[in-house]
Amino acid sequence: MDRDLQQLLKQCVENAGEQDLHVIASMLEGVKDKLAKKKSTYIDGILHMDRSVEDELCKIDIPVTPFLSNTLGIVHGGVTATVIDTAMGTLANYILPEEYGAVTTQLNVHYIAPGLGESLRCEARFIHRGTKTMVLGADMYRADGTKIAYATGSFFVVKKDMK
Repeated sequence: MDRDLQQLLKQCVENAGEQDLHVIASMLEGVKDKLAKKKSTYIDGILHMDRSVEDELCKIDIPVTPFLSNTLGIVHGGVTATVIDTAMGTLANYILPEEYGAVTTQLNVHYIAPGLGESLRCEARFIHRGTKTMVLGADMYRADGTKIAYATGSFFVVKKDMK
C-alpha cells in the first residue's frame, strides 16, 4: 500500500471519535462491496443502495447514516438528488438495448420535508419513453412514509462507444 495512503488512514483513525469510526467503516464497507462487484459503482457502495427494477418501476433504499447529514443533521440535499438521479437513470438504462445508454440532461428536484429516520426509499417511473429522449419522475420517502422530495429528469439516449 502507498505510504501516503497508509499515513492518511492512520491519521483518520487516530483522530476519529466513535461516530467518525463508524462512518469510516461504513465507507470502507461500501468500497469493499464495489471491489467485490456486489455494487456497480462506488456511489452505490458508499451509500449502501439496495436497488430493484420491476414493472417499469425502480426502487432504491438507503440507510440514513451520519455520513449523509448536512450541518443541520438531516440528509444532505445532494445525497437526495444523487439517489433520485440514480433511480431514474437505472430505469432509463434498464429498458435500452445493451449498445445504448441514457444520460441525464436535466434534473429538477423539489424538497418538501427533511430527510430523517432510519432509511429513505426512492421510486422512479416513466413519464415519457421516446427513442432519443426520456422523461422520468421520482418520489423520495422516509421510512415513516413521509414524502421528502419529488423530481423529474430528462435523459438523452446515446450509443455506447464500442471500442
